[in-house]
Amino acid sequence: MKLLRNNRRLGLNDVSRATKIPYRYLEYLEDGNYDKLPADVYVKGFLKNCAEIFGVEEYILIRLFEKERGIRKNLKKRNGEIEDEVRPLNISSFVVTPKLMAITSISILILAGILYLYFEFGSFSNNPRLVILSPENNYSTNGNSVVVEGITEVDGKIFINDQPVLVDADGKFRENLTIQSGTSNIEVKAINKFEKETREDIVVQSTSQEILNSKNGEIKEINSIAEGIKIELRTDSNPVWLSVETDGNLVFSGTMLTGAVQSFEAKEKIVVNSGNGKATLVKFNGKEIGSLSQDSGAVRGVVFTKDTKF
Repeated sequence: MKLLRNNRRLGLNDVSRATKIPYRYLEYLEDGNYDKLPADVYVKGFLKNCAEIFGVEEYILIRLFEKERGIRKNLKKRNGEIEDEVRPLNISSFVVTPKLMAITSISILILAGILYLYFEFGSFSNNPRLVILSPENNYSTNGNSVVVEGITEVDGKIFINDQPVLVDADGKFRENLTIQSGTSNIEVKAINKFEKETREDIVVQSTSQEILNSKNGEIKEINSIAEGIKIELRTDSNPVWLSVETDGNLVFSGTMLTGAVQSFEAKEKIVVNSGNGKATLVKFNGKEIGSLSQDSGAVRGVVFTKDTKF
């Protein structure tokens, strides 16, 4: 779970605030202190909330939790118990001699070597597996977002429009993308440990319409700003990973493709985290303020309130 959190560039405090899970329970989950956690029904609820934040299926986190907890229980049992049981002596007509043991060991090593070379050569010569589960090519939507989901090799890497995406222990990946109105081209690329590459190109059509600047539209925007704050985020030249909190609630976490636009409103505060501050353009309460940062690196915790001035 710590790897998922780090890939999302979130601290424990961020996750605790977004999921309402006590900070100490998140620490216990990441440190493996399962004896200090509450009943399983509560823990599974924690993992479900975390899965929504990290953008993965809840059953993946639950299965990893149960697997690791089972391993730790077995290790404790093995280290804490000493078998004093006296077992009866079974005499067999089959006699194990040093010569037989040597021949058996050599045969096992040769067979293991052959299997290893076979699988390694296959991995080296073949391109990695890449299966796109959604969306299908030429997919149409009337919204401004799409979920890219698929399967690759367990030890493979996935890039969507050259942005790295998390791959779970089963080789599955899932990423929420914000797209612009019209046609968007999505490139999904899988790379294995031998740098072999498989690529899939997906075309997505969005029919979402921008709000017209009519008189009624202008009045609506003015009233909205008077009641709270509003920001509009868009990307400049490259896809950018973003997360946005409004009034303490995580409302978006995903990748915005080039030219995509997202709007967010809050009563008191909006907090923005960006993987590329320079490529993230901001309009605050209807006013263009330019890039989120002059640095092209990651930017965390940029706060917008009613008192923010530009």
